[in-house]
Amino acid sequence: MAERFTKSMARNIYLGGSAFFVLLFLALTFDTQLRAMPERDNRDQLTDQVVRGKHVWENNNCVGCHSLMGEGAYFAPELANVFDRRGGSDSDVFKAYMNAWMNAMPTNVPGRRQMPQFNLTDQEIEDLAAFLEWTSKIDDNNWPPNIEG
Repeated sequence: MAERFTKSMARNIYLGGSAFFVLLFLALTFDTQLRAMPERDNRDQLTDQVVRGKHVWENNNCVGCHSLMGEGAYFAPELANVFDRRGGSDSDVFKAYMNAWMNAMPTNVPGRRQMPQFNLTDQEIEDLAAFLEWTSKIDDNNWPPNIEG
């Protein structure tokens, strides 16, 4: 018959298993630190206008309805790729689109969710457009999966 399971055997299994997983954790941590992580941001393109646009985004609580790279509310469309959807690669086209869109709100179409009129100045709209253009250039592994946000 098998030996009885003793306290010392249980202690040895516990200590051996704990030591194994602590060493495994340390090895994986060390390995992660050695590997070069890919650069996914574009902080080198950060301008004062982008920073002002981020302030417009925050001060008007855009994240209360929209999401940006998956963070925020899902009441209104994802805006991480709005520059690609509505401006392509032309900043001037996107700024004109943003100006027209922001000034047309709300459209008062029955049965649709409406964006409120924030009465932003032209400069604030340009700053917000610059911020959204900047965020669209962050490598986010093709998020969102749906191109229309």
